[in-house]
Order: sequence, then structure tokens, then C-alpha cells
Amino acid sequence: MTRYDHRAAEPKWRKAWDEAELFRARVDPEKPKYYVLEMFPYPSGRIHIGHVRNYVMGDVVARYKMARGFNVLHPMGWDAFGMPAENAAMERNVHPGDWTYQNIAVMKEQMAPMGLSLDWSREFATCDPEYYAQQQALFLDFLEAGLVYRRKSVVNWDPVDMTVLANEQVIDGKGWRSGAQVERRELVQWFFKITEFADELLSAIDGLEKWPDKVRAMQRNWIGRSEGLQFSWKTAGAPEGFEALEVYTTRPDTLYGASFCAVSADHPLAVKLAASDPEIAAFCDECRRTGTSEEVIQTAPKLGRDTGITVDHPLIPGKTLPVWIANFILMDYGTGAIFGCPAHDQRDLDFARKYGLEVVPVVAPSDAVAASFAVADEAYVGPGRLINSDFLDGMSIEDAKAAVAERMEAAGQGERKVNYRLRDWGVSRQRYWGCPIPVVHCDACGTVPEKKENLPVELPRDVDISQPGNPLDRHPTWKHVACPVCAADARRETDTMDTFVDSSWYFARFTAPRATTPTEPDDAAYWMNVDQYIGGVEHAILHLLYSRFFARAMARTGHLPDTAIEPFEALFTQGMVCHETYQDAAGKWLAPEEVKSAEGGGWVTLDGAPVTTGPSIKMSKSKKNVVAPEDIIEKFGADTARWFIMSDSPPERDVEWTAAGAEAANRFLNRVWRLYAEADLPPAGSDAPAEIADGPMGLRRAAHRAVRDLTGDIEGFAFNKAIARLYELAAAISQVKAGDAGAGFALREAFELIARLMSPFVPHFAEELWASLGHDTLLTGAAWPEPDPALLEDDQVLMPVQVNGKKRAEIRVAKTASKEEIEALALAEDGVRKHLGENGPRKVIVVPGRIVNVVA
Repeated sequence: MTRYDHRAAEPKWRKAWDEAELFRARVDPEKPKYYVLEMFPYPSGRIHIGHVRNYVMGDVVARYKMARGFNVLHPMGWDAFGMPAENAAMERNVHPGDWTYQNIAVMKEQMAPMGLSLDWSREFATCDPEYYAQQQALFLDFLEAGLVYRRKSVVNWDPVDMTVLANEQVIDGKGWRSGAQVERRELVQWFFKITEFADELLSAIDGLEKWPDKVRAMQRNWIGRSEGLQFSWKTAGAPEGFEALEVYTTRPDTLYGASFCAVSADHPLAVKLAASDPEIAAFCDECRRTGTSEEVIQTAPKLGRDTGITVDHPLIPGKTLPVWIANFILMDYGTGAIFGCPAHDQRDLDFARKYGLEVVPVVAPSDAVAASFAVADEAYVGPGRLINSDFLDGMSIEDAKAAVAERMEAAGQGERKVNYRLRDWGVSRQRYWGCPIPVVHCDACGTVPEKKENLPVELPRDVDISQPGNPLDRHPTWKHVACPVCAADARRETDTMDTFVDSSWYFARFTAPRATTPTEPDDAAYWMNVDQYIGGVEHAILHLLYSRFFARAMARTGHLPDTAIEPFEALFTQGMVCHETYQDAAGKWLAPEEVKSAEGGGWVTLDGAPVTTGPSIKMSKSKKNVVAPEDIIEKFGADTARWFIMSDSPPERDVEWTAAGAEAANRFLNRVWRLYAEADLPPAGSDAPAEIADGPMGLRRAAHRAVRDLTGDIEGFAFNKAIARLYELAAAISQVKAGDAGAGFALREAFELIARLMSPFVPHFAEELWASLGHDTLLTGAAWPEPDPALLEDDQVLMPVQVNGKKRAEIRVAKTASKEEIEALALAEDGVRKHLGENGPRKVIVVPGRIVNVVA
């Protein structure tokens, strides 16, 4: 056959792999292990080509490592809890579990034809009671180890979804799902003590050498270690018990520029004042109607309320500053109180200009004239020397920081302190579709852990999800339980865990997914760490940081070895798959299958109506610019989709999916197949002939160079370069003349090598080619080829030949060829002779090993 039949080949080889259980991972101490993992998907309904790119990248690595002799673990599961399922259930009047498991079935069916080398025997969903039972066991162990606690906290509250939101779920001050204006509320919440490891999490980033630099920088910034000074201001006019105001600052050098102090609306002083002052109470309530995220705080208009209290300046005798309540200060950083230096902090400056407060510059650029340096509408935050600062004048910023700290410490007014931007992780969510927190509230015993033998604390099936809020609170029986300590009537905790918890340890569970404990020690010791983790950069901070915390907490509680505290050895963040967007005249989004090419270019609807074409952007269901993998598989086969999304651009960059690109990929696969079908090959295992002509020998060298170079490309995640090598090798195959001595031998060797090299990318095609070449064993799992060192030594060089400055030919000559030999070969080329005409060359310039320039 001169055309590859994907419809027959692909299901045949998937069946063969399954029957041979090639991808079922088992502990084998005799072999080196390799654990490759893609961030597992949320079962939202259907996958598109954008998802497929992520999984194919992992599959290329897994198949390659298998061929290199590694014992590969490549599992798949589902990140299945969360608000989308609960909201979908409310909209459709179905149970969240039914919606979730239906989606899992659909998505798994979509993934099956892609030929992914996944160990499906390890599959689980985080909403499986078997999984979250072990998550609850971890929670109890963390609680016993002092890594979980409960306290009041100011949180982002979505008044429509009626749940706590993480800062990252607050977009422009609104809930990411409901779009409602987020409020601040004080609630009793459960926390993981991630700050216990803050310094370790920060310092260990330097050792993550196989992580992208941008991700490491994002993690450093999120943890945000700062060295500063904590000290007290003596108050006047404050209520009893507030004789001093404690502040923390990273810029003690600017103390002489202070013009006010301010506290959070949730600071104990503000709360005390609000209790007796309705206007202050109303202002504090207004402050709480904004979220707690940094983005909201930075962008919201700066608002304040003068309390009438003053503080004495600690370094300027007789100077007092007003104390305000301000909406841009949060209680969970530092002390919840600041001093404002407007000249050198933009928020402080905006606040001071709004309320007519003093602005005194105390740092100026080194070349500025101190007496005339002023700040207008933009705070000066650059380097320089101290001015207007008494004994600090002329000092650098760092020297001034140290000098102020020394003076304050010597006077007993303050102390140097290290702070972190990182806050403990609040995991309480007031939702149904999440992992129940396994504790019980007893009037006599207080808050007590559930007994492990009672796990899982399973979600009730019979819940009312027809209205917002937590159905567990409304359930008539579920929350009523006997106290695990005294057996008296008690109440279950009705909050469920943040779904980030579910994905913070799943990688460890994959090492022993059926164990009756969170992990099985021997399996965890063998498989951990994840050698290659692959996923989107949108998870660069929280998911990865929480996973790093979980690994440490699991090691402390005996569930992971100490060698696994950094769970991901290497991280790769892939680019997105993009597609242009389409809208009809009414602005309705149209899917790619709902448009067709217009005669004059562009697109129209299927019935010919005009269509507005938008830019190529990340595939999303909301814009309908998604391409379903099954459509491509039906038309071209899974390997065409795999080939195109790996070949079009570097994997860390976005790729634009186009029908033309898919068609070109399909044409190439069929070209390789046609070259094979038309070749006259000796039987498999034939000995090399005594004589091999230059053309076939050149193909042998090209094939072995491809093995060497492509191996390095895969190791370096340069998949598009690896595929380019295969294009080059196919081109070299097509140049071999059938009648040359040794042509059949060289072609067979090249086809066998191209099949083996293509196998990680297009495994079905490679298996079919391998079998057609006469092999009765599977190519998948066979040893990766090694290049012949003798054939890597190229004794020839390819030289371009220019005529009057334009390239007209290329010649391959021996590295030892003389200038006369090179000139003769160049002038014999048809392309050169054609442009010389009858008169011949006026001059020939030969640069050995580089180029031939012919002047006509």
C-alpha cells in the first residue's frame, strides 16, 4: 500500500499495547525508574486539542524514557472536586457526583484514541471516597503534628456563592464564578501552617535547577522574605489598652519622612473605636466590602478616616502624627498598622494627597540637589542618599536602615524582624462538593479529631443544592454525630477543604493508589520524586507551592521519605494551543465547524452570512474556538494531531492550530509511508554489502547523525527541533538512487531508524512501519537506537556555490579536496552552468570548506 491507513493501524496497535500491558508500572529495583506526570485535568466536560498538547508532551518523554531502559510510571487521574461541579449541578438539577463522573467517562473516551502510554490501572478521581479518606487521614496527622490549626480570620466572602474565596479567585474585586462584589468577613477558619516552612521553601528554590527561571522567581516573590524593624509609637487620646501602636516596616530609613500612621479596619484599635462611634463603624464596614487580594488593595481608591488619636514621633522630639483607619491595610501582614512616608511609597502618596497630609522627601538621587528635591504625583522609590533626616543625612539607604534599627534597639523601642509575605493557607470552604474536614465539635470536649477507623467522613448523597450556601449546614442528619471522645451529641465540621488540597499530594498517591494508608513507604521511596512534571504556568505559584509544603508535611508525618520534600525534580510549563475566533453579525461566538472559507478570503457561516474573524487566542469553550481531538482523529488519525502540535513551535511557546497545519502533518506521514512502500529493500537482518556508493553512504551518515541529534533534542525538550531532524532524514531518504551500490541496505537501515525515532511522537505509525519492515516484535518498549560513532565522522562537507552573489547549487566534497577539485565540481553543476552562459566564468574564488563564489 502506498498510503498509510490510520483507521486500521491505530486501534490495532493500541489493542496490542494494552494486551501486552506495556504501560502498567510495577516496582522493579533492578531498573532505574522514571516518573513523568502531567498536571491532571479537571473533568469539566470535554477535552480539546489544547489539552492534548500537554498529554502528548508527557507521552513523548515517557515513551522515550521507556526505550532508554527506564521503568516508567506515567499515571492519570482527575482533579474532580470544586465549585464548577456544584454550580453545574445547581443549573442542571443533577447531583455534582453524577455530573463529574459522566464528564470523566466522556473525557477518558476522548483520550483513549490518542495512544497515550498511561497506566490506567492507577486512575483515581479526587472525589472518590477511597482517595479523600486518605486525605482526611493526612489532615489528622498534620493536626497532631501542629501543622493544622483553627482561628478567626478575615477572608474574601462571595455573597452569591456564599463561600470563602482565595485571593486568586477574586478578579477585579469580584468572585471569579459569580461575578459578585467580594466582601471581607471575619470567620473561624482551618489553616495549614505553611509558614512553618517559609524559610526552607524559599532557600530550596535555588536547588530547583530544572525549573523555569520565571517560575522560581514567582515562587520567591510569593514567599516574599523581608527584613525590617518592628517598633512602637506612643499614642495620645487612644482608648485604654492602646497606649502604644506597634508597626512593622521594611523602610526604617524613611522614618523622618513619616506624616501619618494608619491601621486596618480589622485592627483591634479600629474595632474598639467602631464599638462606640457609628461613623467609624460605617467606614470599617465600607472597607470590608472590598476583597483582601493585593490586586484589589492596590487598585481600589484610597480611603481613610481620621481617628483623632495621635502618636509621638520616636526620633523627632515634640512631633506628633495623626492615626487614621485606611482601606489599603490588611491585618494579616506585619501588625496591621503602618507609618506612612508619602514621598517614597505610591499608596501613601495617593492617600496623603487625597487628605492633605505632609509630604517630606527623605531619599534623593545621588546627583540631586537636596534642598530643591521634591516629589509631585509619583513617589520616588529609587536608590539614593538620605536627606532631611538629621543624623542619617548623606547615608545610603542600607546604611540608614541599619543606623535607625541600632538606635531603636538601643533605646528599647523596637527590634529587627524577618517577615514573610507568605500567609498560612486557609483551607475552609463553605461548599458541598469538596473533601469534608474530619473533625467534630463537642460542647464538652471542644473541637476533636474524628477517629481514623471512621474514615472516610463521606459526603451525604441526599443533599439539597437548589439554593446557594453550604448544603451540609442544611442537611437534617449528616452533621449530627456522636463525639469521638465522650460519645455525647456533637456536630460535624460542615466546611470542606479547598480543592487545592486535593491536588497537593496526588502525585504521591499515584505511587500506591490502592494502599489503605496515604502512601506505601516502599513504593513511595522507589517512585518519588516526579522526574518530569508538565503543566501550565498558571499553576506556577499556588499549586506548586502547596505541593512543596505538602511534601514536607508528609515527610514530617512519615508518609514520604525525606528525599521527597521537593516532589518535582524537573518542571516544564508548556505553551497554549491557540485558534482564531469567529463571530456572526449578532456577536454570537461560532465554532470552527460552524464556518467555511469565503471565496475572496476570510470566513462565512455555513449558510454564507458574514463572519468577523478575531485574533488567534488560547482555546476556550466560552469563545468556542476549540478543536475536538476526535474530529482530527477521524479525518487524519491521532498521530497527525500529535505530530502537528509537537512540530509547529517550541513546546514552551503557544502554537496556533490550523487546518492547513494538520493537513501538512498528514501529508508528511503519508510521504514517509510512500517512500517506504516504493523502496526496494533487502530482507530484515541482511548483512552490509561489500560496496556502498557515496549516495547511500551519505544517507547512512545522515541517519546516524539524526539519532545523535534527535536524542539530544528530546532530552532538552526541543521537540520541534527533533521533528525537524525527521523531516531532514526523510528528505535524505528521498535522494537515494535505487541503482546505487548498497542503496537497499542503506534505505532499510534508514527506515528502521526513522521508525524508532518517530515512535515517541507518532507511535501507531511507527509500529505499523516497523511491522511492515518485517519485525514480529513491538517497537514500543524496544531499545532506543545508538548512533555508530564511525558514521558520525563525516569526511565530506556541503558547500554552497554562488554565481554573482546568488546561491545556485550545493556540492558535497571531501574535506581533503584541493581547490582545483572543488572548482571543477562546482562548474559541473547544472545550476551553475545555466547561469554562466557560453562565456564561462571570469573568476572562481574557493574558500575551502566554506563556499565557492563564481563571477560570470
